[in-house]
Amino acid sequence: MKIVFDCRYTRIGRHDGISRYGSRLVEELSKLHPVTMLISDRRQLDLLPDLPWELATSPTAASEPFVAFQVNKLNPDVVFTPMQTMGPYGRKYALVTTVHDLIYYKHPAPPHNLPWAVRVMWRIYHLTWAFQRGLLNRADAHVTDAHTTRDQMREHRLTTKPISVVSLGTDSPARYTVRTVPTSRELVYMGSYMPYKNVELIARALHDLPGYTLHLMSRADDAVRARLTALAPESSLIFHDGASDEVYTETLSRATALVSASRDEGFGLPQVEAMVLGTPVLLSDIPIFREISGPAGGFFDPDDPAALAREVKTLADPAVWQSRSTAARTRSEEFTWAKGAAGLLDVLTDAVVERRKSRARR
Repeated sequence: MKIVFDCRYTRIGRHDGISRYGSRLVEELSKLHPVTMLISDRRQLDLLPDLPWELATSPTAASEPFVAFQVNKLNPDVVFTPMQTMGPYGRKYALVTTVHDLIYYKHPAPPHNLPWAVRVMWRIYHLTWAFQRGLLNRADAHVTDAHTTRDQMREHRLTTKPISVVSLGTDSPARYTVRTVPTSRELVYMGSYMPYKNVELIARALHDLPGYTLHLMSRADDAVRARLTALAPESSLIFHDGASDEVYTETLSRATALVSASRDEGFGLPQVEAMVLGTPVLLSDIPIFREISGPAGGFFDPDDPAALAREVKTLADPAVWQSRSTAARTRSEEFTWAKGAAGLLDVLTDAVVERRKSRARR
């Protein structure tokens, strides 16, 4: 079975969420089965494992609906893509796509870093379920990160094709030591500043948390910086403007907790990145966070800054903090890239088998 893995969403220079997802998953999958990577820029190889690769056009190119005519030349049995928008027309292989979440049907504003033409299409695409249904039903199977999203897909009848849950993972430290109760009062936020992320609530909550600082790890433009600074107490925000992996890990490793007030997520990888280090997580009370963090999480109303402050204050008790740290570390063991890759290989194998059966029947 020849597997082609769509790595065209790999960023140049440093990972974002989708980029890291593809890079780590293809690396682990290659340990189980030979894989050929599909890229659109040779510079992407800097963030990818040393595996065979082929070039194709960018996934944001106008020709994307017909990318299969390029991929057919590679003679794959199955192609996996970490998004759901890979062009299916004219393909001669099994196609497995990924639906990470359905967030943008509730919160339709597109990421501001996309080209204007893509943003326009993004808006149109999310006006109705019809475009999503039409696209998903042209693939052979789909994976999603969590049961919450799978259930939403079924609720909205987005596809007649199989949907499997392939959880994200994270990397355990080479040496893990039990964390001790932190002596400083530091909170960490990792993620974008799009409206549904609700970072403003965290900034407001700091008024009830004297002495605490909030580390904002992602890059923030001037407008975001000004807006959050106006909401928070003076000198309580530390903007890292795109922290390196090393700085992010070091900050998490000494923090009181990771916090997220998001109103929607497809998984929420930062919570697992924190838990694997033994750092407690404080999260908005939404189904996906309950699914992933389980009993290890502390949950609050995403409309109530005081509720977040109360959760932070519970961690001031050393016994509570230590218990939550241990629970976080234990929970994180459920999520590994190796486990995700093994599940993905099963999905890819099934897709090839079913496609061959279907062609034989015809």
